[in-house]
Amino acid sequence: MKNIVIFGAPGAGKGTQSDFIVEHYGLTHVSTGDLLRKEIADQTDLGKRIKSIMDAGQLVSDDIVVEMMDKAIANDTKGMLFDGFPRTVAQAKTLDRLLAKYERSLTCMVQLEVPKDELMRRLLERAKIQGRADDNEVTINNRLLEYDNKTKPVAAYYAAQGKQLLIDGLGSIQDIAARIRKAIG
Repeated sequence: MKNIVIFGAPGAGKGTQSDFIVEHYGLTHVSTGDLLRKEIADQTDLGKRIKSIMDAGQLVSDDIVVEMMDKAIANDTKGMLFDGFPRTVAQAKTLDRLLAKYERSLTCMVQLEVPKDELMRRLLERAKIQGRADDNEVTINNRLLEYDNKTKPVAAYYAAQGKQLLIDGLGSIQDIAARIRKAIG
């Protein structure tokens, strides 16, 4: 059973490539972004708190995300693709513990590498297409800074475990998917 983290800056193509990985390996797709946006759409108390945090371009607290992840792992029987989690080294350590709790471990971390100017272009284009209020130039810059400061260190954590797979995130969607499949094996 494979358990994979897809990793990269906002706009790197994690969501797009997740679909290919999930289909190819028969995994359960766990996207924290989708889970968080569902809370917002349902206008729960938690969703209202999450919305104010996301609108400011900041990360949602570990406690909220970890609670959602524990439930997802407990209910899974196929192996998982984690999209948008972990975002901090503390979350990466927590993911290791959660997987171990259910007698699992992480297979690898697929890291999509994309230059900042391309990330900005992709996110602004996505904002136009999807009408996402959280994708404007100011918020995107905040999110990329937040990624550099808090999330990028997760790559070193997994590299130290020998689980980091660096993937060139430029090119056609199909070419990137082929690179990922080859790296995972």
